Amino acid sequence: MTLSNLLRLLGAAALSGGIFGLAGVGNAYAAGPGPEVCKNCHEDKVAQYQSSVHGQKGNLRGPSNAGECSTCHGDASAHVKAGGGRGVGGIKNPGSKTMAADDKNAICLTCHAGGSKRTHWDGSTHQARGIACTNCHSMHSPDRVLTKITQPEVCFTCHKQQRAEINRVFRHPILEGKVACSDCHNPHGSIGRALMKRDSVIDTCYQCHAEKRGPFVHSHDPVEEDCTLCHNPHGTVADSMLKVRPPFLCHQCHTPHGGQVAQLTGQNQALYGLVTATTSGKSGINYTQGRGCLNCHTQIHGGNNPSFTNPPAQFMLR
Repeated sequence: MTLSNLLRLLGAAALSGGIFGLAGVGNAYAAGPGPEVCKNCHEDKVAQYQSSVHGQKGNLRGPSNAGECSTCHGDASAHVKAGGGRGVGGIKNPGSKTMAADDKNAICLTCHAGGSKRTHWDGSTHQARGIACTNCHSMHSPDRVLTKITQPEVCFTCHKQQRAEINRVFRHPILEGKVACSDCHNPHGSIGRALMKRDSVIDTCYQCHAEKRGPFVHSHDPVEEDCTLCHNPHGTVADSMLKVRPPFLCHQCHTPHGGQVAQLTGQNQALYGLVTATTSGKSGINYTQGRGCLNCHTQIHGGNNPSFTNPPAQFMLR
């Protein structure tokens, strides 16, 4: 298409477009070249825009009822007059690598500033580290963040350690698309640790694991403090996503106990200075092979035995 034809389309768009206001926001945008002009050079981008939520006429708060392409890219009149070109005519490109992250985000936040999901964006970890909306989201191609099965790959672009952990034996079903990163984390900011959706780690875990919430008559302190003291939610090589298999995990806080534990016979007692006239041949050292604290302490998240004097109730035994 020749430049004269583009200019004629531009004039027609300006006459028919008028002034558009963004419903609910109050900002007004001067009519610039709309999709009918932009598609002459950006056909694939316009097609994706028109099939997305941004291009839906029924979305009263969307660009389709405000300024169309100019809502995000600015008035492209000078861009069209100059015959196009990257950055020509003052056109804004939020996907540009040279545009500052805060400038990119300011464009998106014109419409997306409200709502509880983005209340804590300012000062959040991602904002403070210069992450732009376009680092994760795609406007002119299918947005992989919005689909559970593809969302983790976007997060793994930066979070390499979590990528490795998710591929371990015991993990949440993230790779299967049943759980997504955003089920636990709010990437736009939160008041919880590690961008948790809830105020704390345990409240976030209770979204799915409500049976661990209690209240219990006898509670296990770590359960009320932080689930990640014992579990790694991204994946481990120990059963139940435990950081270390029992009894070694339990021994980080609890001293091994019991006089009737399984012991090995035939040990060289002289190595330990235990040889006496009355030695039975059994080692005095507690071995941990084949032992698991949960074999006896089954109510590890809390028990409801009402007794305060009966030791089994306090020791998380059934």
